[in-house]
Amino acid sequence: MTLQIHQFPCLSDNYGFLVHDPVSGETACIDTPDADAYLREAEVKGWRITQIWNTHWHPDHAGGNAAIKAATGCVVIAPAGDAAKIAGIDRAVADGDVVALGMFSAHVIDVGGHTLGHIAYHVPEVAVAFVGDALFPLGCGRMFEGTPEQFWASLSRLKALPVETTLYSAHEYTQANARFAVFADPDNAALHAYVDGVEDKRARGAWTVPTTLGAELAANPFLRADDADMADRWGGASPVETFAALRLAKDTFR
Repeated sequence: MTLQIHQFPCLSDNYGFLVHDPVSGETACIDTPDADAYLREAEVKGWRITQIWNTHWHPDHAGGNAAIKAATGCVVIAPAGDAAKIAGIDRAVADGDVVALGMFSAHVIDVGGHTLGHIAYHVPEVAVAFVGDALFPLGCGRMFEGTPEQFWASLSRLKALPVETTLYSAHEYTQANARFAVFADPDNAALHAYVDGVEDKRARGAWTVPTTLGAELAANPFLRADDADMADRWGGASPVETFAALRLAKDTFR
């Protein structure tokens, strides 16, 4: 048996994820942008929601917690660093903690920067990670609360995962990210090939999430802030400074 992951669109550009262990029958919601959509999708799949795993406090990630918990009696697991902003938490977790879903174990990774307490859930047995808004295909989250030092350290933790890891992020932002990525790193052949694939997928109405860490290491400019070519183009005496320059440029890019 393997971990079953059901992905579906919700709200304007979010993705919802239900993660199911067929042996135990347990099912976790990865974030809760739309309670009705999650409850409906679980009913269609015939899965019983037993847990919620929040990545961070933003309403399009934790806003459905109360309704889903009221309907199912599930346990809410959420980041300790964002706990003051998430109601109804049953277990607060931080970097290095482990969360179980039946026979599977998710390792909690500190990926703060988008929010101070943002976390990701890495399930090494099946080489998947749920990264919320910390990392996107060809992009990363806005730095609403953290610092460049914190966010680069977070991305470095994700960079250290096995390259075959499949990354599930929370929004369909890839075409917009691609436009900036090409501006930021115009001579990157791997990036141009990646963007061609993105345009083809979107033309067919297909999703660009999930991605793989290997693809992002080659093409995502934010993960390449420690590359000499990026430092030459964007400046910075350290990867943190290069990352900060890239993040600031993306914030004002049109």
